[in-house]
Amino acid sequence: MTTPKFTQIKQFIFQQIESGNWAEHQRVPSENELAEQFDVSRMTARRALQELTDEGVLNRSKGSGTFVSSFKSQSSLLEIRNIAEEVTEAGHHYSARLISIEKLSADAAIAIELDIAAGDNAYFSKILHMQDDQPIQLEQRYVNAALVPDYINQDFSVITPHEYLSKEAPLTEATHQIEAVLSEATISALLAIKGEQPCLQVKRRTWSSQGVVSLAILTSPGDKYRLGGHLKF
Repeated sequence: MTTPKFTQIKQFIFQQIESGNWAEHQRVPSENELAEQFDVSRMTARRALQELTDEGVLNRSKGSGTFVSSFKSQSSLLEIRNIAEEVTEAGHHYSARLISIEKLSADAAIAIELDIAAGDNAYFSKILHMQDDQPIQLEQRYVNAALVPDYINQDFSVITPHEYLSKEAPLTEATHQIEAVLSEATISALLAIKGEQPCLQVKRRTWSSQGVVSLAILTSPGDKYRLGGHLKF
C-alpha cells in the first residue's frame, strides 16, 4: 500500500528532527517549499504541518513561519511516574490486568510515532491498572520491538511497562499531549463507566539514548484521576 503524501512529509520532518539535522526552534520549510519538494498540493503540505503542530512537534506562528518545538520543555511539565507507586503512596492497593499483548507490523502512523519504517515489527499491549480492584487507567502502548525485543514476554500483572522499560531502555526524553475526551464504548466497558463520559487522556512518547522507545495512550475516568506536578524555577 502506497504511503500517503502527507504522511511522507511528516516522516521526512520527523527524520530531520530525530537525526539532529533540524534543531529545536529551527524554522522548517514552508507549505510552498514542501509542496514543491514532494510534488503535492499546498493543501497536502498544510495538512502535514498542521498535524505535526497539533501533535506538539512543531509550532506555527502567523507571519513568522513554522518551527521545531522544544521537546524538553514539554516533558518538564509533568514528572513521569510509575502508576503502581502513585496508587500505593496514596494508601490504596494496586493491581493490574493484562488484556492483550501482540506483535504487529507498524502501519504508517505508528511508524512515524516510533521513528521506524512502515512494516517494521512493533509490540502493542493493553493493560488495565486498578486501584482497590477498581479500574483507574487503561494503558495502550506501542513499543519499538528492535529496542526492547523481550517486551512481549513480560508478566505485566507483576511489573508495569513503565517500570520494565525504565530498566531496559532508560528514559532520556519524553513528550506529553493531554486532552479531555469522551470515552468510546469499549473503553467505557473496561473502565466500568456508563456510556460516554469525560476522560483524561495522555499521549506520551518516550526516548532512550538509542531512539524512540514507546508511544503510550493512557485513558482515565475524569472523576477518578487527576494529574499534578510541582514546577521549580
